Amino acid sequence: MMQLVIGNKNYSSWSLRPWLLMSAFGLEFEEIEESLQQDGLKVRLGRYSPTSRVPVLIDGGLTVWDSLAICEYVSEAYLDGRGWPADLRARAHARAICAEMHSGLSALRSEMPMNCRARRLIELSEAAKADVERVDRIWTDCTTRYGEDGPWLFGDFSIADCFYAPVAWRFLTYGTPLSDGAQQYAARLRHHESMERWLAGALAETEIVPEDEAGSDIPGARL
Repeated sequence: MMQLVIGNKNYSSWSLRPWLLMSAFGLEFEEIEESLQQDGLKVRLGRYSPTSRVPVLIDGGLTVWDSLAICEYVSEAYLDGRGWPADLRARAHARAICAEMHSGLSALRSEMPMNCRARRLIELSEAAKADVERVDRIWTDCTTRYGEDGPWLFGDFSIADCFYAPVAWRFLTYGTPLSDGAQQYAARLRHHESMERWLAGALAETEIVPEDEAGSDIPGARL
């Protein structure tokens, strides 16, 4: 059975991506959760990969330690390629927006850390606001262009949805205004059965990672 090493569900956005893909497609795997706060993090994670980071996929003698590479491998090895859209052009489009999320939108990722339990007030920089607008455009464009094929970014659920799933939690945490279409997509994504399972796990955690506790609590907000 595959093993997937992840960090705290409340905070680890990179862990969520392959976990969601594998869960949504009903694959069997053993989940190994490592604390991102307890002592000896580099040594503990170094037991699984050369980067000492999560997530890490272990499949027999193979170790894959990058979230996008894990999703690519799972799609090819276990899903007959169904992790990506079947259409060539749509597939190229999906890969482009995943790469953009993977290597870009840095202000959003830095200023709006994933924190599923929290409801927070923050003041965004202009760069982060631009990143939010970019994500809104991506979601609106994809759901409009491929909406006849299904409710997700490319019709059927795909790696692209998994890569933007942490952003859906971020926008809820920080009360981020979105266009109607983007807001509807974010709500659909958060209510995906596997996303709700991830949230249940996050809410059950009590550990605090201080660097991911950005902003001030909204008084009276329910988690």
